[in-house]
Amino acid sequence: MTASLRRPLTSTDHKYSRGVVGVVAGSAKYPGAAVLTVGGARYGGSGYVKFLDTDHFVTSLVLQRFPDVVPISKIDGERIDALVVGPGGAELTDIPDSIPVVFDSGALARVRSKRNGVTVITPHEGELEALGYSLGDRKETAEKIARELNLIVVLKGNRSLIAAPDCETLVDEIGGPELATAGTGDILAGLIGSMLASWKPTTLKQSQQVVARAVELHSRAGALAAKRFTSVTALEVMESLPQA
Repeated sequence: MTASLRRPLTSTDHKYSRGVVGVVAGSAKYPGAAVLTVGGARYGGSGYVKFLDTDHFVTSLVLQRFPDVVPISKIDGERIDALVVGPGGAELTDIPDSIPVVFDSGALARVRSKRNGVTVITPHEGELEALGYSLGDRKETAEKIARELNLIVVLKGNRSLIAAPDCETLVDEIGGPELATAGTGDILAGLIGSMLASWKPTTLKQSQQVVARAVELHSRAGALAAKRFTSVTALEVMESLPQA
């Protein structure tokens, strides 16, 4: 993996050329997931973060923390280069077909519908059941899911795996136990969506490499947080992303 994980900026870049990421996250039960997912998206290199307003309280939490984020009332018709759906139990009925979509948490059950755009899922081992799989060998399981569902799977955990059909499975060697805390998966989902929007990969293999960059950046942030704090929470990981 190269040292430059985020897409390098050019002198002609503007907020749209840097990429627009849409976020559908958070719920009345898990409002903080919206803040964490958007936080991850803001640090992935995209120039514009749009947040779907489905609950005014949740949206107010996001805007209080991140006033640069733009609330939107719908996804259809919006200019979006990549989308994140599901953290905190968020739902979206109409999933865009042509852009990359990251499905997390409660949205994992939606992945069986075929799409033209790149699909990324980010389950931890406990969520495999929602996909109809049981955990055996981690690498074999990740590759089986990627192959059978025709998508990129990030199987989170110790040495997270990034598998894609007909591609060599990539392994995260950096992430440590400091990432085993509530909310870090929301940050990762936002980060992946943002980096896909920014890099704009054109092939499945390129998309897998961008996803792996996001996983590495997330793990680097966790490692930085672990150096500064004896007990790391998701907020410390999120706030370490700018230095990662």
